Amino acid sequence: MNGRNPKLRFNLKSRFLIALALTVPTLAMAGEVTLTGEGSVRYEPDSARLQFTASAEHELPQKATERVAALMEQWREGIGKYRDQLNDYSDATVNLYTRTLPAPEREEEPRKQAVASQTISFSINDLNLLNPLLQQAQSLGLDYHLGPHQFFHSDETGMEQEALARAIADAKARCQFVANQLDQTCGDVVTININGGHRPVPMMMAEAKSMSDTVASVGEREIRASVSATFELD
Repeated sequence: MNGRNPKLRFNLKSRFLIALALTVPTLAMAGEVTLTGEGSVRYEPDSARLQFTASAEHELPQKATERVAALMEQWREGIGKYRDQLNDYSDATVNLYTRTLPAPEREEEPRKQAVASQTISFSINDLNLLNPLLQQAQSLGLDYHLGPHQFFHSDETGMEQEALARAIADAKARCQFVANQLDQTCGDVVTININGGHRPVPMMMAEAKSMSDTVASVGEREIRASVSATFELD
């Protein structure tokens, strides 16, 4: 008869089975899939930030300043009917400096010229105002430049959120496709990362620079978003 304690043999066997279970990977663990989703929204800007500069030169600083003041008075009269629709309007930025002109003859002294300028800035939420304002600026000889960065949409945050929503929906659709191919279902989200920002990309842009130019269309913009997500596969 074996003199070993049966209870001791049972405990040793139990401990061995527990240790073995801890060292063997769980084969029934649910799978995961990591993939990306992309979304975009196209739109036309409905707003613009504009800046114009009135400038004049004269030998006397006072005369240069008076000429700029006269231009500003004409500008204010010309845009009177649009004034209430110009947001964040400011025309208080005034600059006065003197520049030296080269002497026409060697024996003559260089001449001093006073340069006065006044800057006008504002934004509009109705692009129907754009051409009338440009024409007024052109008629007075005001300096300005139009570029893509000056046009935007009044609900750009909403556009960004829509692009992101489409990217998330695209990721979910891709997960479901993968799961179907494996005879499984797409489960809960384990992790999700939003990749990069949501910068509007100009598709095309018309510019107005001369007296005869008007803007017919500012062109389309596109906001893109992408996400990287890990889903459980059930």
